[in-house]
Amino acid sequence: DMVSLWNSSLLKKTSDLHGDTWNIEIDETIVENSPDPNWYQYISGSFAEFRCSLCTRTWGSSRVQVLFHFHLNTASRQGTIKLRFYKQECKTCSAPQWEDADFSVNNTDVLVERLVKKIRMRCYGEDLGEANRSSVFDGRFNGPHESAHCEACRLGICSQGN
Repeated sequence: DMVSLWNSSLLKKTSDLHGDTWNIEIDETIVENSPDPNWYQYISGSFAEFRCSLCTRTWGSSRVQVLFHFHLNTASRQGTIKLRFYKQECKTCSAPQWEDADFSVNNTDVLVERLVKKIRMRCYGEDLGEANRSSVFDGRFNGPHESAHCEACRLGICSQGN
């Protein structure tokens, strides 16, 4: 399932994080700019695919946003990452559902790598510089983006990810 895909990618990239254990959980209740003060926030975007649960039409979007809230409990040495995927709806159905994004393994790895960089800077004070290395994505990087059918656009956060 999706959570185990993200956690296996995370495990590979946090094996040397000062002996602390990090875990990802999906939490659709988190919202942008209201994390608990003990939590950090990061928004990133990537190409992903969608499938309509009504008409089974599939489409790709180059700018699927993911919201992360993360926190390190230094006493228990447990890091927690809350993850929310912004959804999209089919543009051809008259009463579409919000559909979940399907990220490839490669794109999941790239998103997790960027997230871990933020964790290293925020939770461990590592100075990694702010330059994002260019990442290789599966699929079209600048494919169509249907703003009218994008949950993140409706919430006004679609252009903020990097």
